[in-house]
Amino acid sequence: MPEPSASGGQPIASTAHTGATIAAGAPKPTALVPERTPAELEQARRYARIELMTTLADQALDLVYLGTMALVVAVPLSRWLGGSIASDTLRLIALYAITLLGHELVSFPLSFYDGHIVEHRFGFSTLTLVGWLKRHLLSFALAAGLGLAMFVGLFWIIWLCGAWWWLIAAGAFFVVSVLLSQLVPVLVVPLFYKVDRLELPALSERLARLTAGTGLSIEGVYRLKLSDETTKANAMLAGLGHTRRVLLGDTLLDSFTLDELEVIFAHEIGHHVHRHIPKMLATGVLYSAAGFWCCDRLLAWWVTAHYGRFDYATLPVAALPLLMFSLTAFFLLLAPLQNAISRRYERQCDRYALARTGLREAYLSAFRKLERLNKGDPDPHPLEVIWLHSHPPIAERLAMALEPATAD
Repeated sequence: MPEPSASGGQPIASTAHTGATIAAGAPKPTALVPERTPAELEQARRYARIELMTTLADQALDLVYLGTMALVVAVPLSRWLGGSIASDTLRLIALYAITLLGHELVSFPLSFYDGHIVEHRFGFSTLTLVGWLKRHLLSFALAAGLGLAMFVGLFWIIWLCGAWWWLIAAGAFFVVSVLLSQLVPVLVVPLFYKVDRLELPALSERLARLTAGTGLSIEGVYRLKLSDETTKANAMLAGLGHTRRVLLGDTLLDSFTLDELEVIFAHEIGHHVHRHIPKMLATGVLYSAAGFWCCDRLLAWWVTAHYGRFDYATLPVAALPLLMFSLTAFFLLLAPLQNAISRRYERQCDRYALARTGLREAYLSAFRKLERLNKGDPDPHPLEVIWLHSHPPIAERLAMALEPATAD
């Protein structure tokens, strides 16, 4: 069940020879990575097709399950709970737990197929079955806790604030988004990955040179041990304020040269230079306000239809699944717009990285390595890009690097 978020990050790739190169302070020249073979491209496209089907199936399952809970199950279930639980808040928690556990039961087979079987089939996952189950349960527990706080908080805002609840909730969402952006790299990421500070002078010097004059302050550069879970490569600029840091997967550090890492750093710094994170937080407030207002109208219709009258102060607990369904549907429908904005931001950062570093060959080789490591489809169908992709296709990003620089 998707929830609104405001964060940024850019996937990349890794190297055993890079560690030695960095330590020696004399990086190898970047060699242009060859195009993938027809067999490699076909495998990447098969993987992309499976991922597309499982993603669409997951979205459809969310809508069908939550729609059924909202329109068929919620009212009788809430009445049954009311026979033994007098407190509205406790009944709300019980209804949330039942709804979420039911969703986990119906969605687990798809999660297992996509997250374990498919990832092993294509050579990505390094987790055993027990390891995957542990991570899945940890993810579920974390999402359940955050979701419980969110929906109990929303109901209390509705009960106390009345007709303007949707505006107040949007403001609360902004505050929570800022707090989560600060806390995720220091509290959440270490729950899933071992995180170590990187003390590599050559890398630090390049980062210092790239951030000079941008006003960006970075707390440090850290290695994520992604190889405990996957062979895929990734990196990002995460956190806000004193928690802002660069996170590099060890799978990335084992494959990329210093020039390629510099291009990746520059891309992430581009998000700061173009003020993408504040813009995303601001648009997140607008999205959430619009989403909560739509929920307000649906709640008024639904409660009136089932209970005869609508009063914010006595909003029935049975409305919880409808609220969950409404937010899920709203943000699914909003996804094409969010993705289009995100792709524009990523293009800006790609151009910034090229202009800032002048390392065109390193840019091309970095994205070709990413393409090979992550088995990315270089040229997916335009409708898939519109609906699901927050980043431009790899083929587009490579073609851009071969064109004269232009402003986005």
